[in-house]
Amino acid sequence: MADLTTDFLGIKSPNPFWLASAPPTDKEYNVRRAFEAGWGGVVWKTLGGEGPPIVNVNGPRYGVIYGADRRVLGINNIELITDRDLYTNLEEIKRVKADYPDRAIIVSIMVPCEEEAWKAILPLVEDTGADGIELNFGCPHGMAERGMGSAVGQVPEYIEMVTRWCKQYYSKPVIVKLTPNITDIRKPAAAAMRGGADAVSLINTINSITSVNLDTMSPEPSIDGKGTHGGYCGPAVKPIAMSMVSEIARNPETAGLPISGIGGVTTWRDAAEYITLGCGNVQVCTAAMTYGFKIVQEMISGLSQWMDEKGHTSIQDFMGAAVPNTTDWQYLNLNYIAKAQINQDDCISCGRCYAACEDTSHQAIAMSEDRTFTVIDEECVACNLCVDVCPVENCITMVAMEPGTIDPRTGKVVEKDYANWTTHPNNPSATAAE
Repeated sequence: MADLTTDFLGIKSPNPFWLASAPPTDKEYNVRRAFEAGWGGVVWKTLGGEGPPIVNVNGPRYGVIYGADRRVLGINNIELITDRDLYTNLEEIKRVKADYPDRAIIVSIMVPCEEEAWKAILPLVEDTGADGIELNFGCPHGMAERGMGSAVGQVPEYIEMVTRWCKQYYSKPVIVKLTPNITDIRKPAAAAMRGGADAVSLINTINSITSVNLDTMSPEPSIDGKGTHGGYCGPAVKPIAMSMVSEIARNPETAGLPISGIGGVTTWRDAAEYITLGCGNVQVCTAAMTYGFKIVQEMISGLSQWMDEKGHTSIQDFMGAAVPNTTDWQYLNLNYIAKAQINQDDCISCGRCYAACEDTSHQAIAMSEDRTFTVIDEECVACNLCVDVCPVENCITMVAMEPGTIDPRTGKVVEKDYANWTTHPNNPSATAAE
């Protein structure tokens, strides 16, 4: 049986599935239920300092993007950090950690960008026995306007400075949570590393407005006729998050920096993909808010079964496996040639592949009078659009052409010179270097 145990920064948990800092981790009741359901760890919802109390809206806090079947694709939230008393939270964290010593508990923190504010709260958090802290440098709404959250995360110098304070006044692992609302994610990650961060977690939510109410003419969620930008999360942000994770994992300046992956993790497959891109664990929010805490049981069983099928005995076996294969466009092998192939036994003659290719692509699919669809190899550039729009899984596949055959589109011999691609004359990067 596969061993799903993770050791992230010396913090052991029975599986790589942690709940992210969010409404599901706002109080003892929720966290206990989460641990009973099987979650390996939690990041407690962000604590503030001893300043003015946080006041959340008493109205709609979420805006949603739905798929055609009303499946939740993304949630925009305008909720702030915890509005519960600091000391109540600290007491609850201490009790839960004492009762669940085998689970990871990380405390998310956001206080003003002042050394004394961090110096004051860190000993209080350390006294709870929690396993580490996560610095919330990502929240894009409400707190950012107060000079915290993403207002800090968008300035590498601030990230480095605050991280140094935390490493000075706190003895356990420090994780820096990064905002995606920035041009180059590598710069804040490098700043966190320079400041002594033990790891980074990403992504936090994306600045967004999900919809506008066309009757009241206000963004949703609407509070007394007014709306605002919020933080977007859920399955829709996964591609953005994974790209940013990969940028950090393959950047020489941050290579080896432990990463906790966040963004749209809904299934075991999502988690496995993040881990192959270098993540030591994953954090989940939207899936739990949509389906409840017990969804983790499907994630655990699915990941375990896949690992058994692949012969992986531990998370470490495939952690980072996709990083060497993630590269810049200029290094892709232009000698690789593939063509679309339609399985006539599976085809339902819906014509979606034909419509998409004929109207918006390369006119590489022919339709006969009896609605039989075939690929015109001479026109096919292997763009994959037909595969993506086909409603029947694996009905259309991309088949690589064998070396030595003639590409009917170009009339050239197909090559597969992977070993020497960096110096091959067809490589645009090599050509530019010459």
